[in-house]
Amino acid sequence: MNSDILEMLIGAEDYVSGEELSRKLGVSRTAVWKKINALRKEGYVIESATKKGYKLKIMPDLLNKKTISSNLDTNFIGKEIDVMRSVDSTNEEIKRRASAGAESGLIVAADEQTSGKGRLGRVWESDSGGIYFTILIRPELSPNEISAITLAAGYAVCLAIREYTELDAKIKWPNDIIIGSKKICGILTEMAAQTDRVDYVAIGIGINVNHESFPGKISGKASSLYLELGKKLDRNDFFRCVIKKLDKVLSDFLVSFSSEDLNEFRRLCATIGRNVSVKRNGILLEGKATDLTPGGELVITDNSGKEYIINSGEVTVQGIY
Repeated sequence: MNSDILEMLIGAEDYVSGEELSRKLGVSRTAVWKKINALRKEGYVIESATKKGYKLKIMPDLLNKKTISSNLDTNFIGKEIDVMRSVDSTNEEIKRRASAGAESGLIVAADEQTSGKGRLGRVWESDSGGIYFTILIRPELSPNEISAITLAAGYAVCLAIREYTELDAKIKWPNDIIIGSKKICGILTEMAAQTDRVDYVAIGIGINVNHESFPGKISGKASSLYLELGKKLDRNDFFRCVIKKLDKVLSDFLVSFSSEDLNEFRRLCATIGRNVSVKRNGILLEGKATDLTPGGELVITDNSGKEYIINSGEVTVQGIY
C-alpha cells in the first residue's frame, strides 16, 4: 500500500487529505498515517497540515515505477516495469518470472542487488546509487540468431549515456560501456533455449550512476556518471531515456540490425584499433582488433596478417582496465 499512497501524492498538485487517501485505498485514517510515516523513514519528505492533508515535498534518490513509466511510449520494452528496493539479482528474478509465464518486454529493476552477477561467474558490485535491471525478451528466433543481442543492448545504453550526459561513452566489446578507460556499465545476457528456438532471453544491465566512490581495486577500473560529470543525475529520468533507446535498438535488432547501426557501433567501439589478447581453445591469441562482422563478432588480425573471428571470450584490451 505504500506505493499506492506514493503514487497518489506524486500525481497531486496540492495537498491530499487523509480522508481521500483513506477512501480511495479502502483503509482507515490510522493506516494511512502509519504508511505515511513508513514513507518518511525511507527518505520521502511529506508535509502534513491540519485540514489539508499530506503533500510530497522531496523524493529520495530511489527508483520509482510511476516516475519512470510517465510518458514512456515504447513498442514493447518497459510496457510492464517492476521496481524493487533490493533483490538477490535482477537476472535471477526475471528468470523466476519467465518460468511463471511473464510476458516479453518486462523490466525488473532494483536500487540494489545483494548477489549481482557479472560475466564468468564474477560478482557485480551493486550498491545503491546505480541502476540495475533486467529485460525479459521472448524473441521468435533460433539460438544462433541471438548472439548479437548483447551488442545491441550495449549500443543502446551507450547512445543513451551520450545523449543524456554528452559524455564520450564508448563500447568495450562485447558487453561493457566505458568512459575514458573506466567501466561505467556491464551487461550480462542469459538465455533459455531448445534446439531450434529460444524460450526467453534475460538481458541484465548495471549502470554506475550516482556512486561517489568505489572500494579497493575496483576504484582503478570503475567510474560513475556522477564522478565523470561532477553532478548527480535524476536516476528515474535517465532510466527512462535508457529504456527508450533500448526499445528502439532492440525492436530494430529483432527485425534486422541495420548496416547503419553496425557502422555507428564500429565508430563507438573502443576495442577496434587497439591491441588485444584473448584465449581461444586454451591458446593465447594476440593481435589488433580491426573490425566487426555483420553478426557483431570481433575481427582480430595478428602480426602475420591472419584474421581470426571471435564470437565470445574474455578479451583483454590494451589501455582499458
